[in-house]
Amino acid sequence: MSSWAIVAMVGILIWGVVEIARARAGIVKDEYGNEKLVPREDNSSRAELEAARRELADLRDRVKVLERIATDGNTGDARERARIAAEIEALRGLPAARTEGTDQ
Repeated sequence: MSSWAIVAMVGILIWGVVEIARARAGIVKDEYGNEKLVPREDNSSRAELEAARRELADLRDRVKVLERIATDGNTGDARERARIAAEIEALRGLPAARTEGTDQ
């Protein structure tokens, strides 16, 4: 066998392996040659897809909370609310401090 025949056979073998991998992944070509992903119909892939969707929704909720934490503390209203809350807590602590001092 010549070296060109060996190169051609290796190329055809590689092409076949790639096509098998695409078929297993669900990638098909339409009549125009465009590749698209066709969802599989087995139950395990459906369960994995649902689990991934739930995890994505949970992660979106966590990101929303983190964004709120990162941005709410830096606004003028948030600083004002924090100042008022600190004043209220300070006032709550004053009578308790006075009664503790008289007990001793």
